[in-house]
Amino acid sequence: MSSKGNNVQLKAELRTEFTRASRRRIREGGGVPAVVYGAQSESIPVAVNLKETSKLFVTGRSEVFHLDVAGKGSVPVLIKDVQKSRGDVAHIDFLRVSMNKPVRVSIPVEYKGTAAGTKTGGILQTQVTEVEVEGLPSDLPTTLVADVSALEVGDKLTVADLHIPEGVTVVASEEEVLVSVIVPRAVSAAEEVAEGEQEIAASEE
Repeated sequence: MSSKGNNVQLKAELRTEFTRASRRRIREGGGVPAVVYGAQSESIPVAVNLKETSKLFVTGRSEVFHLDVAGKGSVPVLIKDVQKSRGDVAHIDFLRVSMNKPVRVSIPVEYKGTAAGTKTGGILQTQVTEVEVEGLPSDLPTTLVADVSALEVGDKLTVADLHIPEGVTVVASEEEVLVSVIVPRAVSAAEEVAEGEQEIAASEE
């Protein structure tokens, strides 16, 4: 992989065999099978170096880079999907893009801060790690930042609470819960018992 400023280039080899044995050879050589598709062009089966590609798993979801395909030239792409099997990367989908046409991608959500409610016994529960958006490639953010610092027990953040850059449209529902601070089950059960004992005591008075 080479880089000139923001112009990142990742090398790819064309795949001509599609058997299980050929995929195994690619992985044993430090590569991973992949495909390039989109922009109303035919799909191109390729293989890329896993170590080099993994460096782009976050930024490559929203920042266009160039895939240098042997015999095909340089192709502007985004990482559309990373498929795993038993925890290992098994296949990668590269989406061919046009800089003047909007694309739909999932952007990672970066949670910052320490929720206030966790200091009083609450547990921060993350429900969403990516949010689907649509926009021109040049407008897409690398991540969507959510500050959880002010969350008390019982509070939550939804998609509507995210700061979305101008020119980008959220595809996901604005009511979708991203993260919340909940009461631990054990604590909740103990409180129920205590409340029950108080009710019994009150009835006996």
